[in-house]
Amino acid sequence: MANTPRVLFVDDERALRDMWSAIFSVEGFDVTTAATVPEALSRITSDKFDVLVADLNVGEPGDGFTIVSAMRRLQPEAVTLILTGYPAFQAALRAIHEQVDDFLVKPAEPKRVVETIRQNLTRRKTPKPIMTERLNEVIAKNRQEIIERWYRAVESHPDIRKIPLPREERMDDLPSVLDELVRSMEPDKLARPQARSAAVEHGEKRRQQGYTISMLLEETRILHRVVADCMQKNLLLVDLSNLIPDLLEVHDRMHRMLQYSLQAFLRDGTARAA
Repeated sequence: MANTPRVLFVDDERALRDMWSAIFSVEGFDVTTAATVPEALSRITSDKFDVLVADLNVGEPGDGFTIVSAMRRLQPEAVTLILTGYPAFQAALRAIHEQVDDFLVKPAEPKRVVETIRQNLTRRKTPKPIMTERLNEVIAKNRQEIIERWYRAVESHPDIRKIPLPREERMDDLPSVLDELVRSMEPDKLARPQARSAAVEHGEKRRQQGYTISMLLEETRILHRVVADCMQKNLLLVDLSNLIPDLLEVHDRMHRMLQYSLQAFLRDGTARAA
């Protein structure tokens, strides 16, 4: 450890960033601040830190765990602390699971935070090995959450919700799409016959239900986003050596399924474009 410990403080509130930057500086720390997850990840990949102090909710609930995951992956010897104004039991359990060194409740007393940092710096433990998984395995483990988040997003979409459908009909072939995504990550140019049939049937149903092409595209865009969020929240578990090819393969499979649905949707030539 360097003579002057380097601290990365992450919070989306500027007043708190300014306050803690001043406190840490007075206490003899070299402080860097970040306001967003992308900014924090950029700092972690470009600079070396001894300590991470992150708000639990940086923009979105639980974003702090994404930042902790990145720090644990790239700088495993760094001390990681989570600050939160909502000390829920579930959040505390996840902090333990993510191997966060400590979990502090806001408004935290500066003296308590500084003491916690110094204590953890003096007793830093040997980093535990991280068991990684391929992206399709992460998707499989979070299958139900992905389905629920996709459903809520689609139901709240201002255009799609104009076509009221029961939950089962709105879901339609989503489980089949996810099954297609979680099979072996070896590149494959053809969808399985049952998955292709489900995609074709999905396109036909959506035309009958009154969907437009843009709505069909928007459903797939939302799924892309939900899967990306799932990957980000499980960054600690993802096998980074295969992440890019796995993402490309997952996106390729989504687009193939969308292609089959669109072909069926347009088959009679009367589909609406918008």
